[in-house]
Amino acid sequence: MRNSAFLAMGAALLILQSNLFRLIGKLNIPGSTPSLLLPLVVFMGVHEYSIARGAALAFLLGYLLDLFTGAPVGLFTFITVATFVVSRAAGVRLAAQTLLTKIALAFVFGLVEGVLIVILTAIFGGDAARTRALARLVAPHAISTALFAPFVFRLAERVHQATINVPRPGESPR
Repeated sequence: MRNSAFLAMGAALLILQSNLFRLIGKLNIPGSTPSLLLPLVVFMGVHEYSIARGAALAFLLGYLLDLFTGAPVGLFTFITVATFVVSRAAGVRLAAQTLLTKIALAFVFGLVEGVLIVILTAIFGGDAARTRALARLVAPHAISTALFAPFVFRLAERVHQATINVPRPGESPR
């Protein structure tokens, strides 16, 4: 139940993100569209979820992001799973409790995501101008992601709390 709820939430966040792209694009600030999926993946990694289920869910969400953005299939899939695993390994569950730490986590992981995109584009892409253009977008993207992170963390916490007492298949309710 929880995985389905997070998958549905991720799909809704992707739809919201694509609409934010249209609204924020009118401001003419390149790279200012936030990644709403990144804070959700960090939330899943920071909280105590099974690594296998979390990585599978991150894989599905990353694949959806690949489809929504028109990116080469596998780019965001790899980055989303890597973000989940790194945030899981960081084990900063207690640090993700305050507003400032949520913003800081989203900013750092936004920078990591941006740098990974630039590196993978430089390695597998053939156009050096595209890599330089993407590198200029990393900082504004990380800042906008950090600003929207508390909203996504709050939504994820609500989904987490709503599904915490739901029995798993094969279990009887207590």
